[in-house]
Amino acid sequence: MRFYNWCREQYGLNKGVFHTIDNWFYEYGIVNILSRRIYLLAFLEYAKASGMKEEDRKFLRFGNGGLVVKLREFLQIQEEEVYMI
Repeated sequence: MRFYNWCREQYGLNKGVFHTIDNWFYEYGIVNILSRRIYLLAFLEYAKASGMKEEDRKFLRFGNGGLVVKLREFLQIQEEEVYMI
């Protein structure tokens, strides 16, 4: 719960999106919780750097279907080793 609260404060992440991202990485094969948290933080930094969180908004905003698109994009970049964790 503390990790989620920290993510909410730092990135404006709501609980539903947090769980969706965490589950996405688990289904992708990152079952170790520490590794998943590292990926989750790297993804949140990537999303923030991509303009998904505007300064005047409280939460990250992905739009309808945008979270899945951004996750796929992030994982593709990881596989190409452009955005290394």
